[in-house]
Amino acid sequence: MRLQASEIHARLGGRPVLQGVSARFDPGWTAIVGPNGAGKSTLLRVLAGLLQPDRGSVALAGRALADWAADERGRALAWLSQGGDTTGELTARETVALGRLPHTGLFGAMTPQDEAAVARAMALTECSAWAGRRLQQLSGGERQRVLLARALATEAPVLLLDEPTTHLDAPHQVALARLARRLAPTHTVVTVLHDLPLALAADRVLVLAAGRVQAHADADDPTLHAKLVAAFGGAVQVRTVDGRARVLPVI
Repeated sequence: MRLQASEIHARLGGRPVLQGVSARFDPGWTAIVGPNGAGKSTLLRVLAGLLQPDRGSVALAGRALADWAADERGRALAWLSQGGDTTGELTARETVALGRLPHTGLFGAMTPQDEAAVARAMALTECSAWAGRRLQQLSGGERQRVLLARALATEAPVLLLDEPTTHLDAPHQVALARLARRLAPTHTVVTVLHDLPLALAADRVLVLAAGRVQAHADADDPTLHAKLVAAFGGAVQVRTVDGRARVLPVI
């Protein structure tokens, strides 16, 4: 399912954050990267319909996002916010089950299909072992995996994940990258990432700087690599090692 942004302009606190951003997100995994303040999270919120742009539009599957009913959009598009929002009194499983609300409605009962979706999501994110524990009893990394499972439980074809690797240790960052790769053939996965080496594992990378798109290309594109280096003021370099692009700090 294609997601498309056209000439997006957005301000926060009166300050321009996005300035004429246009981008098309097709099925596959796209990583959005850029320096602090580039507008990455703001763009993801606009794509999710959580922030109305000052100008421009977003279309999902060729329809204006504003024309989608809330429950319909909730079944098509799942969102994970930066840092996540949690209620400490809920158990991990109860939290993941919230991802089924677009299917069950606020007061609807969970069906066997819903229960199966929750179980699959928890298995994919390796958080089934603490299904009965309350969120306040979990570490930051454990909570993050539960919140990712909540997004996956929607079974939406479009996943918008803002800093999904927050609090995750190295093995689970790798596991998340593998999961994104696994979902890429059948989903449109868009992730905001600060981890540049992980971003280059995506199919495509969008580089933002000062609220503008600097590049949007395949992750192995040399022109993209040059734009990436420039966006970070030369603080990183990209080298090809064993046929793969590697990001290295310049010290």
